[in-house]
Amino acid sequence: MSNTNIKPTEGEMEILQVLWKKGNCTVREVHEALNKKDAGYTTSLKLMQIMHEKGLVDRDTSSKTHIYRALINQEKTQQQLVNKMIDNVFNGSAARLVMQALGNKTASKEEIDLIKEYLDKLENK
Repeated sequence: MSNTNIKPTEGEMEILQVLWKKGNCTVREVHEALNKKDAGYTTSLKLMQIMHEKGLVDRDTSSKTHIYRALINQEKTQQQLVNKMIDNVFNGSAARLVMQALGNKTASKEEIDLIKEYLDKLENK
């Protein structure tokens, strides 16, 4: 099943972030990592079952406790979502997205240095 055009919901993205960071996890591990006060364990379980049906995660059912892993690539997913946001919210302007992002959040010196380094590479292509 090709899952390249699947657009995860906000809740699904939160679960994917946990799986991308931690690797294979049980529903309990994901639920605890999310640390949501307003959502119960069964909510996390149901969402992960839906994600399995959609092809976002795989589930190992060989033991009593099912183990989930992300099936979609973090970088590709982030790239697709950013491209969609640039098109839909910033009228196709990556520069406007970057300026908005930097205006909303204070970047550390290390982050600014990385951005400058990246811009230099782009300029020298």
